[in-house]
Amino acid sequence: MNYWLIKSEPFKYSWDQFVKDKQTFWDGVRNYAARNNLRAMKKGDEAFWYHSNEGLEIVGIAKVVKEAYQDPTTDDPNWVAVDFKPLKKLKKPVSLATIKQDKRLQDMQIIKLSRLSVSAVTEDEWNVIMDLAGMHG
Repeated sequence: MNYWLIKSEPFKYSWDQFVKDKQTFWDGVRNYAARNNLRAMKKGDEAFWYHSNEGLEIVGIAKVVKEAYQDPTTDDPNWVAVDFKPLKKLKKPVSLATIKQDKRLQDMQIIKLSRLSVSAVTEDEWNVIMDLAGMHG
C-alpha cells in the first residue's frame, strides 16, 4: 500500500462535509506533480486529509476507492480525478507546525513542496504522524 496527503481548504470542502457525503472525487488538479501522484494511486491506498489555508493540520484519513480517470471538470485528457471515501478521523489533529518541528518529518513533501496539493508520504512518515495523532497503541 502507498500513502499520500491531500489538501483541501476547509471553507471549500472540509473533512466534516466529506464525512457527510461519504465519498468524493478529487478533481481540478492542474499541477503535473500532483497529477502524477493522483495517477500513481491504487485502490486501497490511504491519504491524510489536510486542511490548508485555515487550520493547517491533518484531520483525517481517506481511502482510495476508484483509481485515476478523466477529470470531469475538463476535456483535456492530461488531467485526472480519483475517488476517495473517509476512513477515520484522527484522535488529535497534527498541525503543520508540529510536522515542521519533528526531525523525523523534515523530508516530507508537505514541507519541501508546500504548494503541492497531492503529495506522497513514506511509510515511516505515515507512522510518525499516526503516533503524533494518538492513533497507535
